[in-house]
Order: sequence, then C-alpha cells, then structure tokens
Amino acid sequence: MLIPIAILFVIIGLAVFFWAVRSKQFEDLDKEGFSILFEDDTATPTDKKPRHQKNDY
Repeated sequence: MLIPIAILFVIIGLAVFFWAVRSKQFEDLDKEGFSILFEDDTATPTDKKPRHQKNDY
C-alpha cells in the first residue's frame, strides 16, 4: 500500500519539476536576491500612524 503511494508522490514531484523547468522558473535565480538591494521607486510613503499608537490630543 505504501509503495504505490510513494511512487505516486515521486511522479507528481517529477511532473511539477519538469513543468517548472519548461515554464522557465529557473532562468534568473539571482534577480530576487538582488532586488532587495535596490530601492523601489514605485512605493509611496504614507503619513498614517500605526493602529497601535494613540492620538496625541
């Protein structure tokens, strides 16, 4: 009973791996690592106070 289930999991894992390779998920592995080093110009700062702070009046 456990051997067919294990074989099924291996087949599913291989299918997911080959799908990821075919859809070029592994093309640029360094992009996300370098993305934290550069400032994002599209982000806009907000002047809202966090919810945990009380009003100052």
